[in-house]
Amino acid sequence: MSDRTCRGTVRGLGGHTICFTGRVLVDGEWTFRSRCTRLATDRGAVAKTDFSRRITLVVYGDLASKVVTDSRRAYSSKLVDADASRNGGRHVCVVDADGFSKLLKRRPAPCLELRKSGAGRVRPVAAAPARSGILGGPLRVRRPGRRPSVDLTLDLNRLDKATAVHEATVGALLAHLSGQGVEVRTHAPGAPAFDAGWSRGADVFIAEVKSLTGAREDQQIRLGIGQVLDYAHQLRTAHPGRRLHPVLVLEKRPVDPRWSPLARSAGIRLTWAPGFPDL
Repeated sequence: MSDRTCRGTVRGLGGHTICFTGRVLVDGEWTFRSRCTRLATDRGAVAKTDFSRRITLVVYGDLASKVVTDSRRAYSSKLVDADASRNGGRHVCVVDADGFSKLLKRRPAPCLELRKSGAGRVRPVAAAPARSGILGGPLRVRRPGRRPSVDLTLDLNRLDKATAVHEATVGALLAHLSGQGVEVRTHAPGAPAFDAGWSRGADVFIAEVKSLTGAREDQQIRLGIGQVLDYAHQLRTAHPGRRLHPVLVLEKRPVDPRWSPLARSAGIRLTWAPGFPDL
């Protein structure tokens, strides 16, 4: 895996040879390099301690305690090497802690640019979304991973079940819209990571999908409302000429009927499987 095969998005860890700049904040928890290595290899990556021509992915972790090898550059020697490799024509992907967390969940992550800033420094930054870049490639339902039985706990079982329900809801949404001749897509590189998107004429719909299994319904719906409003605000700011419609998709009809009028008052379409009313 070399050159610009990522096209701005790292699709997964499988096939990558990876190294880390330090410990990584994985889902809010500082995770040391040894555990990051185990997590990455469980997802099909090959982990190396040092940078070499085999490295195809660098995870930009904690550098606070590291000595910067180039005083003009605000990152470790591995990022210096990644930048040199890119300048030499061999693309090396770079992701941050949030991107690594997404890849562990088998979700795509944006490949960071290495950009010069003041005083000749270079820093990793998210690529700016193209003005037309809202919808990406066709959406695919992911197969939830299975953990070895020795690692399972009650919380992990619940998490796996919720993930399976989430993907089942995504699959049902795909089938529903496909039956109307609508192609559902993932987000474009650099765009907010909404779960599903589609267009009807000049109207663009972005959806957050929430399972209600194993969690409090009100917490999940509040979280989904906040996420989809945030995504819509970001995209409206980046694409002021586009007609954006935020959609919150639930695995089933909510018990409390107040959520539908509340969502409408915020400009959100609230719908649920299996019938997906109002879509």
